[in-house]
Parts: sequence; C-alpha cells; structure tokens
Amino acid sequence: MNASRNLLYALFFAAAASLPGAAYAQTAAPAPSSAAKPAAAPAKPAAAPAKAATPAAALLDINSASEPELQALPGIGDKRAADIIKGRPYKGKDELVQKKIIPQGVYDKIKGQIIAKQK
Repeated sequence: MNASRNLLYALFFAAAASLPGAAYAQTAAPAPSSAAKPAAAPAKPAAAPAKAATPAAALLDINSASEPELQALPGIGDKRAADIIKGRPYKGKDELVQKKIIPQGVYDKIKGQIIAKQK
C-alpha cells in the first residue's frame, strides 16, 4: 500500500513538474496522524560553515598582498610568505604549487581564500 502511494506521489509530481510556467511550493506527503506523538521542537538554524564561499572582494590577491596578510593564511609562515612575494607575479593561483612554493596540501586549504589578479 505504501509503495503504491509513493509511486502515485512520484507520478503526480513528475506530471506537475512538466507543466510550463507553473510555480510550485515544496510539499511533503501527509504524515499519519497520531495523538500520542508529541510535537517536535523547532530546529535551530545550522551554524554557518567556517569556510563558506568567500566573496570575490574578500579574496587575498597573492600578487599584491603584504607579508603579514599572507602569513595570516593557514599553513603560510614567514618563509612561505617571503617565497610567495619573491615569486611574483603569478598568472594563476595554482602557480604556487607548480613553482613548488607551497605543497599541494597547503594550497588545498587556502585556494578558496586567494586569487592572482592580473594588472
């Protein structure tokens, strides 16, 4: 019985999705009513991920960043920051690995935080 109900819902939603120009609200299959079931507590909003997509304005340009700005990146210390500055200019941020300035593991941690702008 449940399988046929699920199939019926799937067919209904597939047919409705094929209609042009219609706006759809997200709906769920009706839950069986149960008087003994207590109401669920409202869910807390999930915390924002620590490394959410960074807006382009907040990306650190490896072609113009200062040594302290570079050192603030995870895995970049005094020596690597100095090596990044010495190797400028970069056509792309992936050149940090290609030129063996930083290892791939460090690059993987910071690639979403950096950019190599061209002048």
